[in-house]
Amino acid sequence: MYEERPARLDGAVLWTRTAPAPVVSAGPVVPDGCMDLIWADGRLLVAGPDTRPYRPRGAVARYAGLRFAPGDAPRLLGVPARALRDLRVDPAELWGAAPARRLADRIAAAPDPALALEEYALRRAADAAPADPLLRAVTARLGAGRPVAETADALGIGPRRLHRLSLDAFGYGPLTLSRILRLQRALALLRDGVPPAGAAARAGYTDQAHLGRDARALADTTPGAYARAARGQAPDGTSAKRETP
Repeated sequence: MYEERPARLDGAVLWTRTAPAPVVSAGPVVPDGCMDLIWADGRLLVAGPDTRPYRPRGAVARYAGLRFAPGDAPRLLGVPARALRDLRVDPAELWGAAPARRLADRIAAAPDPALALEEYALRRAADAAPADPLLRAVTARLGAGRPVAETADALGIGPRRLHRLSLDAFGYGPLTLSRILRLQRALALLRDGVPPAGAAARAGYTDQAHLGRDARALADTTPGAYARAARGQAPDGTSAKRETP
Protein backbone atom coordinates (compact mmCIF):
# COMPACT_ATOMS: atom_id res chain seq x y z
CA MET A 1 0.00 0.00 0.00
CA TYR A 2 1.32 3.43 -0.99
CA GLU A 3 0.27 6.64 0.75
CA GLU A 4 1.49 10.21 0.63
CA ARG A 5 0.62 13.48 2.33
CA PRO A 6 1.97 17.04 2.37
CA ALA A 7 4.89 17.62 4.73
CA ARG A 8 5.32 20.64 6.96
CA LEU A 9 8.40 21.54 4.93
CA ASP A 10 7.21 23.81 2.14
CA GLY A 11 6.60 21.89 -1.08
CA ALA A 12 7.74 18.54 0.33
CA VAL A 13 5.74 15.31 0.48
CA LEU A 14 5.86 12.50 3.01
CA TRP A 15 5.24 9.06 1.54
CA THR A 16 5.14 5.46 2.75
CA ARG A 17 4.91 2.10 1.06
CA THR A 18 4.21 -1.00 3.12
CA ALA A 19 3.79 -4.66 2.32
CA PRO A 20 3.05 -7.72 4.51
CA ALA A 21 6.49 -9.12 3.66
CA PRO A 22 9.58 -7.85 1.83
CA VAL A 23 8.90 -7.52 -1.89
CA VAL A 24 10.75 -6.15 -4.90
CA SER A 25 8.95 -3.14 -6.36
CA ALA A 26 6.77 -4.15 -9.31
CA GLY A 27 7.48 -1.06 -11.38
CA PRO A 28 10.22 1.48 -11.94
CA VAL A 29 10.56 4.81 -10.16
CA VAL A 30 9.85 7.45 -12.81
CA PRO A 31 11.91 10.68 -12.94
CA ASP A 32 10.00 13.57 -11.38
CA GLY A 33 12.52 16.39 -10.90
CA CYS A 34 12.81 15.67 -7.17
CA MET A 35 15.20 14.15 -4.64
CA ASP A 36 14.18 11.99 -1.67
CA LEU A 37 15.46 11.03 1.75
CA ILE A 38 14.37 7.40 2.22
CA TRP A 39 14.16 4.91 5.08
CA ALA A 40 13.97 1.39 3.64
CA ASP A 41 13.69 -1.41 6.21
CA GLY A 42 16.24 0.23 8.47
CA ARG A 43 18.53 1.57 5.78
CA LEU A 44 18.82 5.31 5.18
CA LEU A 45 19.34 6.50 1.60
CA VAL A 46 19.45 9.71 -0.38
CA ALA A 47 17.82 9.27 -3.79
CA GLY A 48 19.32 11.63 -6.33
CA PRO A 49 17.51 13.09 -9.34
CA ASP A 50 16.76 10.47 -11.98
CA THR A 51 17.14 10.86 -15.73
CA ARG A 52 15.92 7.33 -16.48
CA PRO A 53 13.59 4.79 -14.87
CA TYR A 54 15.04 3.36 -11.67
CA ARG A 55 14.23 -0.17 -10.53
CA PRO A 56 14.85 -0.75 -6.82
CA ARG A 57 17.15 -3.67 -6.03
CA GLY A 58 16.28 -6.06 -3.25
CA ALA A 59 13.07 -6.79 -1.38
CA VAL A 60 11.74 -4.21 1.08
CA ALA A 61 8.66 -4.43 3.29
CA ARG A 62 8.48 -0.84 4.50
CA TYR A 63 9.54 2.39 2.91
CA ALA A 64 9.20 5.85 4.43
CA GLY A 65 10.33 8.85 2.47
CA LEU A 66 10.47 12.60 2.30
CA ARG A 67 10.30 13.92 -1.27
CA PHE A 68 11.74 17.43 -1.41
CA ALA A 69 10.30 20.08 -3.68
CA PRO A 70 12.21 20.27 -6.96
CA GLY A 71 15.50 22.08 -6.41
CA ASP A 72 15.15 22.23 -2.61
CA ALA A 73 17.19 19.21 -1.47
CA PRO A 74 20.71 20.54 -2.21
CA ARG A 75 20.45 23.44 0.25
CA LEU A 76 19.25 21.07 3.00
CA LEU A 77 21.45 18.05 2.29
CA GLY A 78 24.57 20.06 1.53
CA VAL A 79 25.43 18.56 -1.85
CA PRO A 80 24.71 19.76 -5.40
CA ALA A 81 22.09 17.69 -7.18
CA ARG A 82 24.38 16.97 -10.14
CA ALA A 83 26.67 14.98 -7.81
CA LEU A 84 23.81 12.54 -7.08
CA ARG A 85 22.27 12.20 -10.53
CA ASP A 86 20.87 8.68 -11.07
CA LEU A 87 22.30 7.50 -7.73
CA ARG A 88 21.08 6.09 -4.42
CA VAL A 89 23.66 7.04 -1.78
CA ASP A 90 24.32 6.20 1.86
CA PRO A 91 24.24 9.54 3.74
CA ALA A 92 27.54 8.58 5.41
CA GLU A 93 29.17 9.31 2.05
CA LEU A 94 27.78 12.86 2.17
CA TRP A 95 27.93 13.88 5.83
CA GLY A 96 30.33 11.40 7.44
CA ALA A 97 29.62 8.23 9.40
CA ALA A 98 28.77 9.78 12.78
CA PRO A 99 26.06 12.27 11.66
CA ALA A 100 24.49 9.67 9.38
CA ARG A 101 24.47 7.08 12.16
CA ARG A 102 22.86 9.51 14.61
CA LEU A 103 20.08 10.25 12.15
CA ALA A 104 19.56 6.55 11.39
CA ASP A 105 19.37 5.75 15.12
CA ARG A 106 16.84 8.54 15.64
CA ILE A 107 14.63 7.28 12.81
CA ALA A 108 14.90 3.66 13.98
CA ALA A 109 13.67 4.67 17.44
CA ALA A 110 10.77 6.77 16.15
CA PRO A 111 7.21 5.35 16.07
CA ASP A 112 6.73 6.92 12.63
CA PRO A 113 9.89 7.00 10.45
CA ALA A 114 8.28 9.40 7.97
CA LEU A 115 7.67 11.96 10.72
CA ALA A 116 11.25 11.51 11.92
CA LEU A 117 12.48 12.31 8.41
CA GLU A 118 10.24 15.38 8.38
CA GLU A 119 11.58 16.58 11.74
CA TYR A 120 15.14 16.19 10.49
CA ALA A 121 14.39 18.21 7.34
CA LEU A 122 12.69 20.95 9.36
CA ARG A 123 15.73 21.25 11.61
CA ARG A 124 18.02 21.50 8.59
CA ALA A 125 15.76 24.10 7.02
CA ALA A 126 15.88 26.23 10.18
CA ASP A 127 19.68 26.39 9.91
CA ALA A 128 19.92 26.73 6.12
CA ALA A 129 19.58 29.68 3.81
CA PRO A 130 16.00 30.38 2.69
CA ALA A 131 14.72 28.58 -0.38
CA ASP A 132 15.60 30.41 -3.57
CA PRO A 133 12.35 31.71 -5.11
CA LEU A 134 14.06 31.63 -8.50
CA LEU A 135 14.10 27.82 -8.40
CA ARG A 136 10.36 27.71 -7.73
CA ALA A 137 9.82 30.10 -10.64
CA VAL A 138 11.90 27.90 -12.96
CA THR A 139 9.97 24.80 -11.92
CA ALA A 140 6.62 26.55 -12.25
CA ARG A 141 7.29 27.87 -15.73
CA LEU A 142 8.81 24.69 -17.10
CA GLY A 143 6.14 22.63 -15.35
CA ALA A 144 3.52 24.70 -17.16
CA GLY A 145 5.14 23.91 -20.49
CA ARG A 146 6.91 27.20 -21.13
CA PRO A 147 10.01 26.93 -23.38
CA VAL A 148 13.45 27.03 -21.76
CA ALA A 149 14.63 30.13 -23.66
CA GLU A 150 11.43 31.98 -22.80
CA THR A 151 11.81 30.98 -19.15
CA ALA A 152 15.36 32.32 -19.01
CA ASP A 153 14.27 35.59 -20.61
CA ALA A 154 11.24 35.97 -18.37
CA LEU A 155 13.34 35.46 -15.24
CA GLY A 156 16.12 37.73 -16.50
CA ILE A 157 18.92 35.23 -15.92
CA GLY A 158 20.06 34.19 -19.40
CA PRO A 159 20.36 30.62 -20.72
CA ARG A 160 23.87 29.95 -19.41
CA ARG A 161 23.04 30.95 -15.86
CA LEU A 162 19.81 28.94 -16.05
CA HIS A 163 21.80 25.89 -17.13
CA ARG A 164 24.34 26.24 -14.29
CA LEU A 165 21.56 26.87 -11.78
CA SER A 166 19.66 23.81 -13.00
CA LEU A 167 22.66 21.48 -12.74
CA ASP A 168 23.22 22.33 -9.08
CA ALA A 169 19.54 22.50 -8.08
CA PHE A 170 17.91 19.78 -10.19
CA GLY A 171 20.85 17.61 -11.26
CA TYR A 172 20.51 18.25 -14.99
CA GLY A 173 19.93 21.04 -17.45
CA PRO A 174 16.62 22.83 -17.98
CA LEU A 175 15.85 20.93 -21.18
CA THR A 176 15.96 17.63 -19.29
CA LEU A 177 13.91 19.08 -16.45
CA SER A 178 11.34 20.35 -18.94
CA ARG A 179 11.13 16.92 -20.57
CA ILE A 180 10.66 15.19 -17.21
CA LEU A 181 7.97 17.62 -16.06
CA ARG A 182 6.16 17.27 -19.39
CA LEU A 183 6.03 13.50 -18.95
CA GLN A 184 4.71 13.96 -15.42
CA ARG A 185 1.90 16.15 -16.82
CA ALA A 186 1.03 13.44 -19.33
CA LEU A 187 1.08 10.67 -16.71
CA ALA A 188 -1.24 12.68 -14.46
CA LEU A 189 -3.68 13.04 -17.36
CA LEU A 190 -3.49 9.31 -18.08
CA ARG A 191 -4.24 8.56 -14.42
CA ASP A 192 -7.29 10.81 -14.71
CA GLY A 193 -8.57 8.72 -17.61
CA VAL A 194 -7.57 10.98 -20.51
CA PRO A 195 -6.82 8.85 -23.61
CA PRO A 196 -3.14 8.79 -24.71
CA ALA A 197 -3.74 11.02 -27.75
CA GLY A 198 -5.49 13.62 -25.62
CA ALA A 199 -2.89 13.39 -22.87
CA ALA A 200 -0.12 13.92 -25.42
CA ALA A 201 -1.79 17.02 -26.87
CA ARG A 202 -2.65 18.56 -23.52
CA ALA A 203 0.80 17.88 -22.03
CA GLY A 204 2.56 19.60 -24.91
CA TYR A 205 3.82 16.72 -27.05
CA THR A 206 4.02 16.93 -30.82
CA ASP A 207 1.84 13.84 -31.12
CA GLN A 208 1.05 10.55 -29.39
CA ALA A 209 4.17 8.90 -30.83
CA HIS A 210 6.29 11.61 -29.19
CA LEU A 211 4.70 10.82 -25.82
CA GLY A 212 5.29 7.13 -26.46
CA ARG A 213 9.01 7.64 -27.00
CA ASP A 214 9.39 9.65 -23.80
CA ALA A 215 7.29 7.18 -21.81
CA ARG A 216 9.51 4.31 -22.90
CA ALA A 217 12.73 6.25 -22.26
CA LEU A 218 11.79 7.80 -18.90
CA ALA A 219 9.24 5.38 -17.47
CA ASP A 220 9.97 2.07 -19.20
CA THR A 221 6.35 1.74 -20.28
CA THR A 222 3.90 2.87 -22.94
CA PRO A 223 1.05 5.35 -22.46
CA GLY A 224 -1.51 2.60 -23.00
CA ALA A 225 0.13 0.23 -20.51
CA TYR A 226 0.46 3.00 -17.96
CA ALA A 227 -3.20 3.93 -18.35
CA ARG A 228 -4.26 0.30 -17.90
CA ALA A 229 -2.12 -0.03 -14.78
CA ALA A 230 -3.63 3.17 -13.40
CA ARG A 231 -7.11 1.66 -13.93
CA GLY A 232 -6.06 -1.58 -12.23
CA GLN A 233 -6.17 -3.65 -15.41
CA ALA A 234 -3.79 -6.27 -16.73
CA PRO A 235 -2.32 -5.81 -20.25
CA ASP A 236 -5.19 -7.83 -21.74
CA GLY A 237 -7.74 -5.46 -20.21
CA THR A 238 -8.81 -7.75 -17.35
CA SER A 239 -8.80 -6.68 -13.73
CA ALA A 240 -5.42 -6.66 -12.03
CA LYS A 241 -4.08 -5.56 -8.66
CA ARG A 242 -2.38 -2.21 -8.98
CA GLU A 243 1.16 -2.03 -7.66
CA THR A 244 2.59 1.36 -6.82
CA PRO A 245 6.37 1.65 -6.88
